[in-house]
Amino acid sequence: MKIGIIGLPQVGKKTLFALLTGDKVSENYGDQEIKAGAAKIRDTRFDRLVEMYHPRKSVPATIDVVLLPKFDKETVSSGEFLKSLEKCDALCHIVRAFSDASVFHVDGSVNPLRDVENVYTELILADLILAEKRLTRLASDLKKGGGSPGQQKEKEILERMKKLLDENLPLINVSLSPDDNKLMSTYQFLTRKPMIIVLNVDDDKITEQSLVQQIEQKYKDYGVKVMQTSAKIESELSSLNAEEREVFLRDLHIQEPALNRLSALCFDVLGLISFFTVGEDEVRAWTTRKGSLAPEAAGAIHSDLQRGFIRAEIMKTGELFRAGSEIKLKEAGKLMLKGKDYTVEDGDIMHVRFNV
Repeated sequence: MKIGIIGLPQVGKKTLFALLTGDKVSENYGDQEIKAGAAKIRDTRFDRLVEMYHPRKSVPATIDVVLLPKFDKETVSSGEFLKSLEKCDALCHIVRAFSDASVFHVDGSVNPLRDVENVYTELILADLILAEKRLTRLASDLKKGGGSPGQQKEKEILERMKKLLDENLPLINVSLSPDDNKLMSTYQFLTRKPMIIVLNVDDDKITEQSLVQQIEQKYKDYGVKVMQTSAKIESELSSLNAEEREVFLRDLHIQEPALNRLSALCFDVLGLISFFTVGEDEVRAWTTRKGSLAPEAAGAIHSDLQRGFIRAEIMKTGELFRAGSEIKLKEAGKLMLKGKDYTVEDGDIMHVRFNV
């Protein structure tokens, strides 16, 4: 699963990409280039499990992150840029909300609401062009030979989508049946993708939520997740040790680094959850889709575990932390045995029993 980072020039995309992936972006990195990396999911539950088990190895969950070229009218219409966007499962739009006279703004002034709307408009326009092109080809095919039932259905769906796009509305809420989804699977409409909006704010605005609330209200029907951060503060936090970081956050009246929240939002919009395996050898976070049954989640560990799944021992992280140890949790009768019909929940600790 892949998150694409987009945004206008000079908004903090490179800084946040580097903080998420730990992969520094060189000063010579061009605005037209594409850079990929893996972002570790920051999860306090994982950190506490590592503290409890002191494993020889610890492996957090990761997601793929792609830093896309600067977002402007010239770039967004290019085939390479659109192809890169299409390969992403969700988009993360970084928006400038900080005031710094030394950093230029492509539109001459700082206006986050305008910038969010402009980017949405460009994405809608790209989808509209795609829909119109395909409808033109379909009309020609149907005129020549009557067309297949599938082509006729495709035309009906595209016409429904085009009507929304003509009204400057995204396609995120278009409801399709499983069969229709399969029929339209070759179309990577950009406004069908979930989106996170990240406001890069001034240091002294980090606890204010008015702008977040304005954007949430305006785009509440679009399934958009909105948060804010200060890339400058996050950069400073990344250079501190755990004790210094805690003091720094407390002084700023911040509960946790914004990157932790961004990690959680990325997981959420991708429809993913984490579950854990624990022990002295290794503590590892695994990734599976929301709603996965136990055998499917076991398959994320190894295909043999899914194929030969018998049952799973399940512990809840919250209950384990409250008990203080695995032994006390078992004594309290909180260790559960679950079968093939168990739906794995976010934060489960799972030990799989299997036979192949």
